[in-house]
Amino acid sequence: MKSPSPRTVLLSTAAVCLLLVAVALYLQHVKDMLPCPLCVIQRYLFLAVAIGCLIGAFGRKPKLGAAIGLAAAIGGLGVAGNHLYVLANPGFSCGIDPMTTALNKIPTATYLPWLFEADGLCEKADSFMGLSVPQWSAAWFAILAATLVWVLVRRQA
Repeated sequence: MKSPSPRTVLLSTAAVCLLLVAVALYLQHVKDMLPCPLCVIQRYLFLAVAIGCLIGAFGRKPKLGAAIGLAAAIGGLGVAGNHLYVLANPGFSCGIDPMTTALNKIPTATYLPWLFEADGLCEKADSFMGLSVPQWSAAWFAILAATLVWVLVRRQA
C-alpha cells in the first residue's frame, strides 16, 4: 500500500485542527463551557498548526510548513501541560489576571470575541467524553506533533 503524499497529510492535519477549533466553539456556545486564557491560547496554537500545514500543502516546501506546524504543536503541548498543572494544583490559577486582560485586548479577541475572548477560569476545566478539555488538547497536540514529525522524517518518493 502506498503511503499518502505529504500534501495529503498536511491538508488532513489542517482539517483536523480546524475541526478541533469547531469543537471548542461548540463546547463554548452550545454547552456553555467558557474558555479560560489557556484555552484561548490553545485555540491560537491549533490555528497556527493549521496555517503551517496549509503553507506546506500549497507551497513548494512541504517540510517548511510541517516544521511551522510542529513548532506550534509543541507550543500547544506546553500550554496544555501548563493547564493540566493548574488543574492538579487547585490553589494555582491563571484566573482573572493580567494575562486575561492582555489576551482579551489582542485585535483578534477584539474583532472576533466569539472565538478568542477568554471568560472562564483555568482551574475549572469541564469534562467532555470522559476527559477534561486540556487533556483532550494535550492528546491532540501530541498526535499532531507525531504526524508532523512523520512528514519531516519521511523520504520523498
